[in-house]
Amino acid sequence: MELWNTTLDNSFLLIGILQDSKYPGLVCATIMFLYLVAVISNSLLLLLIAMDKRLHLPMYFLLSQLSLMDLLFTTVISPKTFVDYLHGQSTISFSGCGFQMFLVLTIGGAEDILLAFMAYDRYVAIQHPLNYMVFMRPKVCWSMVATSWLLASMNALVHTIYTMHFPFCRTREISHQLCEIPPLLKLACDDTTKYQFMVYTMGVTFLLIPLSAILVSYTLVLIAVFHISSTQGRQKAVLTCSSHLTVVMLYYGAVVFMYVLPSAYHSPQQDNIFSVFYTIVTPVLNPLIYSLRNKDVLGALKKVLRKGHSIPKF
Repeated sequence: MELWNTTLDNSFLLIGILQDSKYPGLVCATIMFLYLVAVISNSLLLLLIAMDKRLHLPMYFLLSQLSLMDLLFTTVISPKTFVDYLHGQSTISFSGCGFQMFLVLTIGGAEDILLAFMAYDRYVAIQHPLNYMVFMRPKVCWSMVATSWLLASMNALVHTIYTMHFPFCRTREISHQLCEIPPLLKLACDDTTKYQFMVYTMGVTFLLIPLSAILVSYTLVLIAVFHISSTQGRQKAVLTCSSHLTVVMLYYGAVVFMYVLPSAYHSPQQDNIFSVFYTIVTPVLNPLIYSLRNKDVLGALKKVLRKGHSIPKF
């Protein structure tokens, strides 16, 4: 069988959620609506954290980086989905597929690690409140962000290069909304069994180590919360941590389903739904979860709105 990806003129066909749906127009409109909500809400949260001095704290700095990652994550996917719908065909070049895979793995991996650092931030804030600004000084915060991006990009580069080096000859159709490793390996001519096991092992390691760190952090946090004498202080600690735990469950639940659960236990249609969830729905929910349940963020928003109303009209 001829290896069709030996020239740069060839491209993949993405058979994603639009092609699987009976109402692709409605699905596309829904995706674009969610994308606009994600862009507006995450951009607004970034603006509030930058403008309000009360939000110039390590917790909100890490939250701003999460919003930035969510903004980039959904932008890699959603606009192309809309353009493909208008063109009537979802195609992506061989090099474009590799680039998209690299971006998705990098941003997703960075968010995965950042969530663990955010759990550590909450642990320090509750267990060591007097030394919080020492443990979470700006240099440490920037190191956390840099570590997240560096480890994620290195992991993404290795996987992207190795995945795209396989010859593809079975079909040009990827049964997925975007270029990711599991559906792409199904098109390879060579035996990918060993590499699939490596992808599974790396996926488990890359996901479960940060998730374990999160669980340990919050176990210690819960122990500390029970020793807080003030009822108001205990409620504030639980509220802050529950917001982060909600985000963790939303993100990790979908990604674990895609990368950790063996492919025999989920269909391409289910993969498409879950990929939309963690690339589009989660970026919409994250800023809403943090802003609607956080008095400081709501206070900053009200302050900005009051300033807007107080501007004289000419």
